[in-house]
Amino acid sequence: MDRLVKHCVVCLLMAGWGMVAVAQTVSGTVSDAKTGETLIGATVVEEGSGKGAVSNAQGRYTLTLGTETARLKVSYIGYKPQTFTLSLVGNQQLNVALEPSVELDEVTITAERISSPRVSQMSAMEVPIEQVQLVPVIFGEADILKAIQLLPGVQSGGEGSSGIYVRGGGPDENLFLLDGVPLYNVNHLGGFFSAFNSNAVKNITLYKGSFPARFAGRISSVLDLTTNNGNDQEWHGSASVGVVAANVSVEGPIVKGRTTMSASLRRTYLDLLLQPFIMSFSAQELGGAANAGYYFYDLNAKVTHRFNDRSRLYASFYGGNDAVYLRVKESDEDFGYQSFSDYIRLRYGWGNMAAAARWNYVVSPQLFMNATASYTRYRNRLTLAEEMEWRNEDGPYSYESEMSFNSGIQDFSLRADFDYAPLPEHSIRFGGAWVHHLFTPEMLGVKMNDVDIDTTIGESRTRAEEMTLYAEDDWTVADAVKLNAGVALAGFAVEGRFYPSVQPRFSGRLMLTDDLSLKAGYAYMTQYMHLLSTSNISLPTDLWVPVTKRIPPMGCHQVALGVFYTRWGIDFSVEGYYKRMHNLMEYLPGSNFLGSSAGWENKVCLGDGRAYGVELLAQKTVGKLTGWVGYTLSRTLRTFDQLNGGEEFPAKYDRIHDISITLQYKPSDGFDCGVTWVFATGNTATLAMQEFEGMADDGYQQSGEAYSYGFVDSRNNFRMPLYHRMDVSVNFHKQKKHGVRTWNVSVYNLYNRENPYLVYRSGADSWGALGYTSHRVLKQLSIFPIIPSVSYIYKF
Repeated sequence: MDRLVKHCVVCLLMAGWGMVAVAQTVSGTVSDAKTGETLIGATVVEEGSGKGAVSNAQGRYTLTLGTETARLKVSYIGYKPQTFTLSLVGNQQLNVALEPSVELDEVTITAERISSPRVSQMSAMEVPIEQVQLVPVIFGEADILKAIQLLPGVQSGGEGSSGIYVRGGGPDENLFLLDGVPLYNVNHLGGFFSAFNSNAVKNITLYKGSFPARFAGRISSVLDLTTNNGNDQEWHGSASVGVVAANVSVEGPIVKGRTTMSASLRRTYLDLLLQPFIMSFSAQELGGAANAGYYFYDLNAKVTHRFNDRSRLYASFYGGNDAVYLRVKESDEDFGYQSFSDYIRLRYGWGNMAAAARWNYVVSPQLFMNATASYTRYRNRLTLAEEMEWRNEDGPYSYESEMSFNSGIQDFSLRADFDYAPLPEHSIRFGGAWVHHLFTPEMLGVKMNDVDIDTTIGESRTRAEEMTLYAEDDWTVADAVKLNAGVALAGFAVEGRFYPSVQPRFSGRLMLTDDLSLKAGYAYMTQYMHLLSTSNISLPTDLWVPVTKRIPPMGCHQVALGVFYTRWGIDFSVEGYYKRMHNLMEYLPGSNFLGSSAGWENKVCLGDGRAYGVELLAQKTVGKLTGWVGYTLSRTLRTFDQLNGGEEFPAKYDRIHDISITLQYKPSDGFDCGVTWVFATGNTATLAMQEFEGMADDGYQQSGEAYSYGFVDSRNNFRMPLYHRMDVSVNFHKQKKHGVRTWNVSVYNLYNRENPYLVYRSGADSWGALGYTSHRVLKQLSIFPIIPSVSYIYKF
């Protein structure tokens, strides 16, 4: 028996050695021939066997083959495909530079997009940045998150908001990655604008489920964005001026063909335009000097250096901030003073900063490494200072005081990711990460005449450690069957407590025909932090807090099943999903944080949730007419023992129906246009037990409709009216001597639909000769009527 076992082991080892010996590897980088920019998601296929690989976030691919010769086809959407015939004598390096294509044969496109029927991944979607920049939005300012809101399974937080709610999850359950670094606040101006500058981004991928094992930390979605590396051949740039903001971008080679840089800066400027009027008003009406305003900015910068074909170094930076400021100076000679001056300064700023250094190294033809060290910070800071000086017969006097309020979160992280292709049928990814979290609560500092007084008004500063190890294998079982199986092992250490988590992931596809596939997926996710907020919009007073001894991590099981079909250059998909969530957090009735986390564990309760739905999508990414049409039928429900009598109730953003249509048409280089139409069931809200009959003329009464509502004593018992809106935009391009000039004309809410931003009660009850009379009615507040805008763009 022992000899038989030894013979079997020897045979298996010889067979495995034989497979490795026969297998040859072709690896390299796919890039743009004109700019040198690496292409993410390019497809490399061996036409004889049908085996293929997709370039990763660094544009790198590895394809292991078991043949002596190979005919490789390299393709990417918007580029001319190239074919290479190779004699595989040993491992080979093949770097491919693809030429952009103006006209594409929409029937013969072979690039395997992440939503393609042939890939194992499901519940994911790539949105070309060119489409994002053509989507009509408010004030004509291209917005990545507003474009993401138009995808099936994704909902907005409200009228004009950039927040996203994915498959029944909350706004704090989304992981936003910018060059692999998480951002904790992705909104400006309370959520009306997102923090992502579309001029700085080259690739956008949204994962709604079936998450690859390499992602961890949130339970609802992952939005993965990669910024531009920069042109390695020549300098280019652009400048734009819109209704609310100006934007400048520049990119080019520091050392041609080796070192590149790219930078983008966006800033609002209305505060600068209004300063003369504010100063004039303060001088005439207040008798002093004053200026005030609000602005936000985003700065992206990146430097890339190529040591050789095996080694590259990247350094990236992002800084974004919102600021409110007020400066007032008054002078007076009354009250017996010979002179008196009072100078008051107020500044409130909040925003993100993220920096990363990343090293790519080809360890061997089969093994690729990406090592990253990063730092990210979200902080809000309020400073109020006063300086007084006065003089009388006794001499000069002065008094200075300053009060500052700080809160935020900081992360220091190290991460290593490996891509390994040992055999033609297997593509393996593995790696790990360590994150040191520093949660800073509300720190109050007071300085009076150079004497410092510091105190903490909320919870104490908290440190936590988060660790993750993962592995996943994309396995081609047969020509028709492909599986992706993986696991993430995570742990979170805080306050002397350790929370471990095993998170299995699985997805697979079965090809029914060359263009039709069936996919299924499962994922379990864990989240170790919560966002404290009592507002429906994004505010700087929102606070991130970790899990504690009393508040365990959130968890989510999600299963999905879908059918995917590609024809005529269009991706069609139908996906159904079901989610079970536990340890969700809601605020107890009457709770109010007001920017303070003091005793927050006593103000919340934990419960469960479930969400299910069906998503339909048709997406076209090539040709003169592009865009997508999406429809979602879904429910999002919650159950908390301490809320609603323990009975299940709909979540605030439970929208049963959600339709979005976004189309872009580009008949020539000189003209393009876009149109977006959205329709959705209204959000839910909780109203007290009352009955309202007959709406006021300025309430919901529209087009002769009448409303009468009866309410019961339950949570989220009222649903707002239907939401719908149409936006349009037109671009006129003209080639100039040194670049291309573009005029953009956009109209938000084209037919002036009065969508509700909020609903409130008005009127009162009274007693009269006829007895008790109710004069209460429901009214709605609509904040965005039809809004036209114009912007000017120049690219050089």
